[in-house]
Amino acid sequence: MGRDSGSDGRPGIRRPGSDERPGFRRRDHSVAPWIRTWLRTAPGAAVALALLVMATACLAAAFPRAVERYEDAGLRQAVVDATAPRTSLQVSAPQPGTYIPQSERESAVRPDSMRKSYERLLNVVERPLAVDPAQSTYGVRNVNNLEAAETWLPMPSGLPAQMSLAAQSGLAEHSRMSAGRLPRAGDTVSAATREVEAAVTTETAKRLNIKVGSVIHVPGVQRDPLAVRITGIVAPRDPESAYWTTQPLLRTPSLIRPPTQGGEPETYWLGALLLSPDAAPVLLGTPGEPARYWLLTPDPAALTAHDLSRLGSAVASLESGPGLVKVRASTDADTGVSTDLDEVLASYAELRSGVRPLVSVAAFGTGAVAVVVLLMGGRLTADRRRTELALLRARGASLRGLTRRLLTETAVVALPAGALGLAGALLLVPYGRAPYAVGAALAVTLLACAALPLRALAAHRVVGVHGAREDLASVRPSRRRTIAELTLLVLASTAVLALRSRGTSGTSDEALGSGASDNLGSSGDQLVAMAPVLIGVIAALVLVRLYPLPLRWLARPAGRLRGAIGHLSLARAGRTSVSTVLPLLALLTALTTAAFGGSVLAGVADARDRAAVLNLGADARVEAEGALPATLPERVRSAPGVQEVTPLSIAYEAKPGAGVESVPLAGVDPEGYARLAGRTGLGAFPAGELKASPAGGSAKSGAGSPSKPGADGSAKAPLPALASSAVADRYGTHPFSLRLSDGSDVTVRITLLRDLTPALPGTDFLIVDRAGLGTVAARPNTLLVTGDHVSGGALRKAVAAGTGADADATARADVRLRSEERARYVDSPLQSGAERVYAAAVAAGSGYAVLALLLALVRVAPERAALLARLRTMGLTRSQGRRLLVLEALPQALLAAAGGILTGWAAVRLLAPGIDLTSIALATPGGAPPTGTAALHTDPASLFLPALTVLLLATGIAAGQAWWTGRRGSVRELRAGDSR
Repeated sequence: MGRDSGSDGRPGIRRPGSDERPGFRRRDHSVAPWIRTWLRTAPGAAVALALLVMATACLAAAFPRAVERYEDAGLRQAVVDATAPRTSLQVSAPQPGTYIPQSERESAVRPDSMRKSYERLLNVVERPLAVDPAQSTYGVRNVNNLEAAETWLPMPSGLPAQMSLAAQSGLAEHSRMSAGRLPRAGDTVSAATREVEAAVTTETAKRLNIKVGSVIHVPGVQRDPLAVRITGIVAPRDPESAYWTTQPLLRTPSLIRPPTQGGEPETYWLGALLLSPDAAPVLLGTPGEPARYWLLTPDPAALTAHDLSRLGSAVASLESGPGLVKVRASTDADTGVSTDLDEVLASYAELRSGVRPLVSVAAFGTGAVAVVVLLMGGRLTADRRRTELALLRARGASLRGLTRRLLTETAVVALPAGALGLAGALLLVPYGRAPYAVGAALAVTLLACAALPLRALAAHRVVGVHGAREDLASVRPSRRRTIAELTLLVLASTAVLALRSRGTSGTSDEALGSGASDNLGSSGDQLVAMAPVLIGVIAALVLVRLYPLPLRWLARPAGRLRGAIGHLSLARAGRTSVSTVLPLLALLTALTTAAFGGSVLAGVADARDRAAVLNLGADARVEAEGALPATLPERVRSAPGVQEVTPLSIAYEAKPGAGVESVPLAGVDPEGYARLAGRTGLGAFPAGELKASPAGGSAKSGAGSPSKPGADGSAKAPLPALASSAVADRYGTHPFSLRLSDGSDVTVRITLLRDLTPALPGTDFLIVDRAGLGTVAARPNTLLVTGDHVSGGALRKAVAAGTGADADATARADVRLRSEERARYVDSPLQSGAERVYAAAVAAGSGYAVLALLLALVRVAPERAALLARLRTMGLTRSQGRRLLVLEALPQALLAAAGGILTGWAAVRLLAPGIDLTSIALATPGGAPPTGTAALHTDPASLFLPALTVLLLATGIAAGQAWWTGRRGSVRELRAGDSR
C-alpha cells in the first residue's frame, strides 16, 4: 500500500480510494458495482421479479378504476332509464299576484325576465349536481286545461276537446318544420290580446285533425275568447329528449277518461298549443291559472358514483333546504321544487350496496393471494442467496447495511416495473380517478421492494454460515406463531358470525345522506369481505401443522415393501421445508376464493334462469289477448329447436261466485301440462288427478255462449283444480263456481296444492282440465314452448305466418323467449360490470395460485435435481426417478386440493345464510320487484375443477422435471460444495 504524509508531516498509510492530492477524497462507488454485478449474474431473477411486480401493479391499479367505471356507468344508466319526468328538477311558480300592476304581471312572464331567472337558477344548483343546458328549458303554461269551442275537433264521447297553452323556450332548436312556420308575436302581446299564433306537433295535428291555418278558440277572463291561429306543424328532432319527454303532452295528445259514477265511460282529447315565448302574457287573460316553470335536466355525463351522498344532499337542499331558499330568492317567494331524482339515487344506492360487498370478497381474496406470491418471491430469492448473504455477514457486513443493499437492488428493478404496470393500467382502463390507482400500484411496489430485505433481516439476524435444518420435523412452532394463528382464528370466526347474522350489506353506509366515503365499506364490512380469505388462511395453517403426521405413519409400512421409492418419497414429503407454509397458504386461499366466487357466479346465473322460467313457464311463451288459430300449435311445433308445445286457455278475470274479486284460471291438457311442470320444476303433479270426469265437463252456457255438445244444464261433477295456497285458503276445498269472461260458468273443486305453476306467475292461480270448459273458453290463447335451442327468429316467423293466415286470430300474438327474459335481469351496467370484475378477480387469483405452485417447485428444483443425480449413481433408473418426484409432490398437492375443496365448501355453507345475490342477479327495469330471490349455493364445478387443476399441474411439473433432469448430465449436480 502506498504512503501519504499526515498533517504533522510524518508519512502515513494511504487509504484505498484516496486521491494523491491532499484534501481530496474520491467518491465511493461501491454500491453501483454491487447492483450491476447482481443484475449481470442473475438476469433471469431480475426479469422475473420485474414481470411479477409489473403484472401485480397493473392489476392492483386497474381494479379501482374498473370498479369506478362500471359504478359511474350504472348510475348514469339509472338516471337515463328513469326518464326525464322523474329526474328533472321541476321548478314552478304561480302567476304573479293580482295585487300588483298589470304591466308588472306581464313583465314577469316575458322572455327576458324568465331568462334572467333561469340563469340565476343555474348558479343555484350545487356541484356535483350539474344541469344540461341543452335539454333544460323554461316557459309559461296554464295549469287548468281550456275547452275548445270548435266542433270540428274530434269528440269520441261528445265531450269537447281541451287545450293546454304553453309558451316554452327553445322550440326552434328542438324541432324542425313539417309545414308552415313557427309562431310569432308581432306587436307587444298583453293579457287583452285577442289573437295569437301557435304551432302543434305532427302527432297532435294528426290525431286532432289540425292543419296550418286552423283557428281554435279558448275561453278568456272578462274578455272575448282567445283565438289561437295555427301557423305551423313541427316534428321533434329527438322525441325522446328531455325537452319533449318532461312534458309529454307537448308532443303527444292524450285521450282522457274522467271519473264517472257508473254508466258508459266518457273520453275527450287533450292537446297542447305551442305559443311563442313573447306571447306568454296572453295566458294571464285566460282562466287556465297560468304558471311559470323552469325545467332543469341533470347532465348524466357529469354524475359520478363516488359523489352519490353529495348528490343526494344537493337534491334535498333544492327540495326543502338552503337551496330552496336561494331558488325562491332567484324567482318568486312561492316557488316550489319537485323531482324524483332523490328516489332514483336511493334505488341505485341500494343496488350498489348489494353488489359492492360481493366484489370486495373477490378483491380481498385475489389481493391476499397476490401478497403471498410477492412474499414467496422475496423468500425464494433469499433462500437462493442464503450462502452469499451468510458469507457477507460473516465477513463483517452490518445488518443495516445488508438490508439497505438488498432494498436498493430490489428497488432498481421493482420501481420501473411498478411504473410500467401503473402506465399499463391507465391505458387498459382509461377512466377513473388516478390517485387510487397510483396508491395501489405504489403499495404493490413497496411490498415487492421490502419482501427480500425483510426476509434477509429475519434470517440473518445472527451471524452463521451453516444454519440448522428448517423442515417441519425439526422446527417447532413458536409461541408467537401460535398467538398469531389464534388471532386469525378469532378474526375468521368473528367475520363469519357477522356475515351470517347481518348479511353482506346489513350495516352498509351506502344510504344517501349518510356522509360515508366511497370506499368499499366500513371496517366491519371489510372484515366480512375477508371471511373467505380468513377461512382459507386458518385451513392452511392447520394443514401445515397436521399433514406431516399421516405421511410419517404411512412411511413406516411403506418401508416394509419392496423397493425404496415409496418409502423415500413419503419420508421426503413428510420432511417438507417450513417455507411450504406460503405456497399452501396461497393455494388454499386461491381455491377458497375461486370456489366462493364460482359459486356466486353460478348462483347468479341459476337465479336468472329460474326467474325467467317463473315468468314464462317454459323456454318460450306465445300469448295473445284473444284466441289463437287452431293450426298454430302444429306450425310452432315444426319450428327449429321446438320439442313440445303446450296449449293453454287462460282467463285472467274469472270471478268466483258472486264476488267482485277475480282469480286467474288456466285450462290445460293434463298430460302435456304435467310433463311441462315436471320438466321445469314448477309444481309437478300426477296428470290423472287433474283430468275431468268421464261424465263430461261442468261448464254451463251463459248468454251468447253456446254450450258444449251434450251439455243439458244438469248438475255435473266439479272439475278437479290445481291451486295455489293463497287461493285454497280463500275458497277451501269445497266446490265453487267461476264465471268466465264469455259468460259461461264452471264449477271447480281444489284437489291439488302447489306453490308454483308454469301457466301463471304469481301466488294466485287455478289450473283445470281444458276439456271441462265451454267451447269458447277452451280455445287456446297461450302456447308454452319447450326445446333445447329454440330459435327466436324462426319462432316469430312461424307465429306470424300462423296468425296471419287465419282470420279468426283476434289479436297479434306476443312471443317471448327465456333467453330474452333472462337478459332483461341484467338491467344495469353496475351488474354486468361487477360480474366481469368478479370473474377477472377470480381468474387472477387462480393465476397467482398457479404461480405460487411454480415458485414452490422452482425453489426445490435444484435440491431434487441433486437428489436424482446422486440416486442415479446408486442405480436409480429414469422411470424410478419420475415416480419418486411424482410421489413426493403428490401428497402435498393432494392434501392442498382436498383442503381447498373442504375450505371452499365450508366457506360457502357458512357464509350462504348471510349473502343475498338478488341485487346483482335480479335487478329489473324501473325498480320493479324481482321474481323470486337468489341464494348462494355450492357449485360442484367451482369446487373440484380448480383443485384438480392444482393436482394435475403439481404432478405434471414433477414428472416433467424428472424427465428433463434425466436427459442432462449429473456432473454439475455432483460437484462437491455446491448447495442444492
